[in-house]
Amino acid sequence: MLVNKSGSLIVNGSTSVNQFDCIVTNYCKPDTIVFVANQSNNFIKLSGDILIPIQSFDCHNKMMTAELRKTLKAKEYPYLRIHFVSLDKYPSLNSQKEHIKGVVIIELAKVRKQFDINFDFYKDANQTIHMLGSRDVNFSNFNITPPTKLGGMIKTKDQLGIEFHLQLEEI
Repeated sequence: MLVNKSGSLIVNGSTSVNQFDCIVTNYCKPDTIVFVANQSNNFIKLSGDILIPIQSFDCHNKMMTAELRKTLKAKEYPYLRIHFVSLDKYPSLNSQKEHIKGVVIIELAKVRKQFDINFDFYKDANQTIHMLGSRDVNFSNFNITPPTKLGGMIKTKDQLGIEFHLQLEEI
């Protein structure tokens, strides 16, 4: 399946003072995700990656955006990579939203971690396939120390929520 340009990725987090969300809209690099069915069971092997430029994150606050990019070491490691590994079953790909468990590997700052993830699949009236996924991760999963400000008075919590919405076309 072809990943088209109109996807998005959102990272949600919080500090000791407030919450923040940083977004990448219009995934700019078309890629493919290959679905390979296993004849003996419903398990589906996936192959394909999406690369999200860290510089593309927008936190709706110039200082917060700069701090996130610095914390994620954007100059050394310019991409967040999501590698798709598997699904528990092949999606029906109809207008009803279908929940399917899967596995991805997230690579950030040269650290790769495997995560179970909850996906939602559905097909819209234009025959575009929507693949939504969400997962909480921690800065510490990737050996990254959450940022602090004002001598440690404002601390970013370790946990981040990652949500992505890919739009796919069958090829």
